[in-house]
Amino acid sequence: MTEGNTPVVEGEDALTRLEQEGEIAADYLEGLLDIADLDGDIDMDVEGDRAAVSIVGDSASRDLQKLVGRDGEVLEALQELTRLAVHRETGDRSRLMLDIGGFRARRRAELTELGAKAAEEAKGTGEPVKLRPMTPFERKVVHDAVAAAGLRSESEGEEPQRRVVVLPA
Repeated sequence: MTEGNTPVVEGEDALTRLEQEGEIAADYLEGLLDIADLDGDIDMDVEGDRAAVSIVGDSASRDLQKLVGRDGEVLEALQELTRLAVHRETGDRSRLMLDIGGFRARRRAELTELGAKAAEEAKGTGEPVKLRPMTPFERKVVHDAVAAAGLRSESEGEEPQRRVVVLPA
């Protein structure tokens, strides 16, 4: 049986599938870096239920900062393009996460702290706390931090103005 251009083994292990996604994404990103004449190395991993690919290099690299863009906008676009490249090869929708120069890892730490502080504020005031609009990745990190603090949160609004609301107990 085949899916897309890739043969699929019946009962294929999910880890193998995610590793394959990472390989396809790495090849795509290496080609992109070559075309743009930018320096960077590709790291691949599997985190939970998704492939994770990072472009790493000199932390002060202006090239990598260009690939991140303002507030990660270019990074988000590159992630979507990379997911499309994986989809084209496998025929399956990809949930691959892309990080460039550690931006997403640093952002995750900041958002976890923001979610914890918003949960404390909601507990203290007994009022819902509305946060600024965020990307789906950012909202997921905040929802996880709020849940870890023992409260509930929900998203409201329409993209690109969708935001997290932290609910008091």
